[in-house]
Amino acid sequence: MKIALITPARPGTRTGNRHTALRWAAFLRAAGHRVSISTEWNGEPADAMLALHARRSHASIKEFPGPVVLALTGTDIYQDIHRSPEARRSIDLARELIVLQAKAAEEVPGRRVHVVVQSSSTRLRHKPVRKFRVCVIGHLRAVKDPLLTLKALKHVKRDLEVIQLGELLEPDFKPKTSDPRYRWLGSVPHGRALKWLASSHAMVISSRMEGGANVVCEALRIGVPVLASRIPGNVGLLGGRYAGYFPVGDERALARLLERESSFYDKLKRQVAPLRAKVAPQSEARALLATFSSLSRSSRGPRRA
Repeated sequence: MKIALITPARPGTRTGNRHTALRWAAFLRAAGHRVSISTEWNGEPADAMLALHARRSHASIKEFPGPVVLALTGTDIYQDIHRSPEARRSIDLARELIVLQAKAAEEVPGRRVHVVVQSSSTRLRHKPVRKFRVCVIGHLRAVKDPLLTLKALKHVKRDLEVIQLGELLEPDFKPKTSDPRYRWLGSVPHGRALKWLASSHAMVISSRMEGGANVVCEALRIGVPVLASRIPGNVGLLGGRYAGYFPVGDERALARLLERESSFYDKLKRQVAPLRAKVAPQSEARALLATFSSLSRSSRGPRRA
């Protein structure tokens, strides 16, 4: 099958969507499919389209004459499909829908969805440095609430270090502090970011919205405890009984977690260990390929106006 893979993330960018597109293309090619990746459909014939992002890929989805598999991102699920006619129309036009964690399926009632949990192929394992280190990974923009860990430091007395990685995408979120415990290293290559992650005692993900973050899957694969905002995108990956949540935007609650004793982090490490298999590449590949097997079996065409 020839597949046109559409992602709004441009070549060379270090966004989660770009990583997902490249990984999925590799899985599909390994299964014998021919895959082209572009930011929009250019009219080149293909047997099917795999589109990431309902709203931003809408023009390509609308024009493509064949069956569409649509992967719904975090902004799709928790924002755009509730307010954007283009996003809702993309869902109507898609024959198959993909979400990145199980709770996201609750946002598209009445439609069959395929859960494809993202994976990491890293062979790194959790080996924290001696000094308590916390890693924050993600581009600095509002939806990530990227300065929450820095704000939490004002309420933390313990000696620790916070390493923040990510490109400044919105000027309002440029870190400003004289606290020697904090370092912002900007955008770094993916492999280097994973090494920082593996050497940390914990990773903070403070996002206000996520579809199923790549970086959480990478932390699970390495075995790093996660301190996570309690949002559906995180709960869908970590589980409802996970002990490392804090309320969205609550810097004092995060500070209390940062000051917890080592036994608490040992508990989190035990909780993430069983999740490692869920984020294995073979698990993601199997789920993705099952979606295209379902597409081949289905005789129902995409809905058109």
